[in-house]
Amino acid sequence: MTQNSKHVLRSLIASRSGLLVPGAYNALSARLVEDLGFGALYLTGAGLTNMQLGLPDLGFVGLKEVADQTAAIRDAVSIPIIVDADTGFGNALNVRRAVRVLERAGADAIQLEDQVLPKKCGHFAGQSLISAAEMCGKLQAAADARQDENLLIIARTDACAVDGIDAAIERAGRYAEAGADVLFIEAVRELDDIRRLPALFDRPLLMNIVIGGKTPALSAADLKELGYGLVLYANAALQGAVLGMQRALGALSRDGILQEDPQLVAPFAERQRLVNKPLYDELDARYGAAGRE
Repeated sequence: MTQNSKHVLRSLIASRSGLLVPGAYNALSARLVEDLGFGALYLTGAGLTNMQLGLPDLGFVGLKEVADQTAAIRDAVSIPIIVDADTGFGNALNVRRAVRVLERAGADAIQLEDQVLPKKCGHFAGQSLISAAEMCGKLQAAADARQDENLLIIARTDACAVDGIDAAIERAGRYAEAGADVLFIEAVRELDDIRRLPALFDRPLLMNIVIGGKTPALSAADLKELGYGLVLYANAALQGAVLGMQRALGALSRDGILQEDPQLVAPFAERQRLVNKPLYDELDARYGAAGRE
């Protein structure tokens, strides 16, 4: 469904209906997102860094790691995949290659940001920005590199935290002119700014809700009413998984035994359902029977 999923995602975002998109950090978390009925998922760079490397979101993952996870997730789900490509892993030429690689891996949208490499989480302190002109060059390279014109380019600016909301708005306007399909102003702190932003642009906007972060949380319904195209919860699954592991392993450490308690662990059968074991049982029986003929 990789080609069709690009059309699906473009249509969903263009409707500015506040598409609620959770983050995933591997194929199983992506399966959970799809299984729960969400219309798209977001491969989170922070989640990948935290869960794969046990490191903070400070630019430690590279293109190969992101591409490998994109391919694994593409094999696991059919819903659209938005891929966090951080700064594009270098200059405009690196962005060009990154877009080619990630599109081949199965991305339906690719997000690029205007921080200096190595980047920092948008809700940390101390970000530094490249010039708006350099970012525009990166976005032009990204748009030119895509093989399918329906692949979405999402432009993120961290200027709000560095230079204030007016600077972020100015940059976002320039990024739209450079070819970005969706605009993402990170770490907006004021409700009044959240409310006014969608009317300022002719492109759909993404609103990122970081649990415990700088941006005030509004519901997806409220953000839909304001005209946002996407509502992102990039690391809700990650934070939920961490809490679940802490609870289950804490009980094991305390008691020396862990039963199939649905308050602490997913049942064995549910785990097998999520990784599609019944399908592989069926295939094993089919191919085994064919081999015995």
